Amino acid sequence: MIRRSFKISLVSRITGILVMIFTLVAAPLMANAAKNLIVMVPDGAGATHTTLARWVKESHKLAVDSMVVGAVRTYAANSMVTGSAASGTAFATGHKTSIKFIGVLPGPVTIPGVDPLPEDMQYTPVATVLEGAKLMGKATGLVATSNIQHATPAAYSAHWPDRKNYNEIAEQQVYQDIDVVLGGGKRYLVPEFQGGARTDGENLLEVLQERGVTIVETRDDLLNATADRLWGLFAWNAMRRDIDRAEFAPHEPSLAEMTQKALDILSRNPQGFFLFVEGSQIDWSSHGNDPVGVVTEYLASDAAVQVALDFATQHGDTAILVFSDHGNGGMSLGNTLTNNNYTQMSFESVVQALRGAKLTAEGVAKKIGDDRSDAHIRSVLSAYWALEDLSEKEIRSIQDAEANSLSRALAHLISVRSNVGWTTTGHTGEDLFFYHYGLNVPTGTVENTDLAHISASVLGFSLADVDTRLYRSAEAVAAEYGATLSIDQSGPENPTLVLRNGWTARFPFAKDLLILDGDVFRLKAPTVYAPQTGKVYINLELE
Repeated sequence: MIRRSFKISLVSRITGILVMIFTLVAAPLMANAAKNLIVMVPDGAGATHTTLARWVKESHKLAVDSMVVGAVRTYAANSMVTGSAASGTAFATGHKTSIKFIGVLPGPVTIPGVDPLPEDMQYTPVATVLEGAKLMGKATGLVATSNIQHATPAAYSAHWPDRKNYNEIAEQQVYQDIDVVLGGGKRYLVPEFQGGARTDGENLLEVLQERGVTIVETRDDLLNATADRLWGLFAWNAMRRDIDRAEFAPHEPSLAEMTQKALDILSRNPQGFFLFVEGSQIDWSSHGNDPVGVVTEYLASDAAVQVALDFATQHGDTAILVFSDHGNGGMSLGNTLTNNNYTQMSFESVVQALRGAKLTAEGVAKKIGDDRSDAHIRSVLSAYWALEDLSEKEIRSIQDAEANSLSRALAHLISVRSNVGWTTTGHTGEDLFFYHYGLNVPTGTVENTDLAHISASVLGFSLADVDTRLYRSAEAVAAEYGATLSIDQSGPENPTLVLRNGWTARFPFAKDLLILDGDVFRLKAPTVYAPQTGKVYINLELE
């Protein structure tokens, strides 16, 4: 009878969903509602990244130029200069958090303007816009050129205090039941004994297939796919930079192609969809101070924005947000060599070398390889950067570079040639552009957390309500049902929360599963463990 009452309680929670959904839809909106929402992040792009990309493009026009523009502040709960994890969590959940945290509340707060949290609230998981969209019956998707477990896509789809734990993030993503996932990162779904990175022995590709997901690994297979649920894993880790694909990874699709396929599939859902798209490697090119990588990655991201705008124009009832998560590199148009002649910089002196490039600095370094002879260096830079007049000093800078810093030496060379400056190889803390289409929100300066609430209001729900539904303290649930609570670590890589009271309910960590006296049920969210506190957070709504 107790087991039956536990099941009846679960069912009663489900029957309350209609009331909950009415509450979500009836909540005051910060922005006009739309059936579909597309959020796009050109990761690491600051004002100069955008400006230089526009100049290099032949038309001198970007897709984002047609959108309404404001500004967004980016600081984290414990740093003025944020990272991708903390920033992603802010615009995915509506909460500032600590550096490296994914989808969880911060620890101690050190930045003015961010309210400190009581100790019992620190490190707890908080719901994301993607999870809210799922509860509304909408289709959901993630697209990135990084491994899909990387910080920003992870912030919408996982909850963990360390962005680098790709195995944990991958498992939560698989059990989030996302309809379309396209990017790199296959190795984090495959166990070590099959050549992957997983140490728990689980093959998550098999889990996806058991759940009716089609998996593709090439551009051709992506373009020809007709499935309603699709994962595209085009690289073992990250995908290649856009301009390098033809030379090194011709089987990989472009970001625009992945965006188009995601829209084709997600738009089949009559309830609408939420899609997140990241141009991941603008950021990485900025870390490398490579203007070729920055410009070409930004233009690839902007091409995906054009795909989204075309969809919104043709289909209507679609809102689009485009914003960066943080600055990177302190990039400038003009550098210390132009201190006294910046107004005399010719247009050609800035764009000519960048327009002639066929590979990023990383790609050129790969082509040079171990052969540092004058002739080979001149041949490679002529073929891939159209540089025919290398000085002896430039040649020596390449020859003297350590193997692991060759791409940086090349990036410096092309930066000087293009009058581009850099102040750092790290992130920067300035306010950034915020573009939008299909919204009637004010266009002033907003916090990155506001972007999450704008997203939720567009789709018709409150993130606070989603929090309440999805993640309950296991201690509170145990008290409610008079159950004992323990953690079964007999399989140390696959721990499980166990509740007992005449019945046994097992909640495997990072999975959306409830095993009740041997019967397996699917839940609406994975079970989440908070390692700092040892607490577990569970969901009791059956899928």
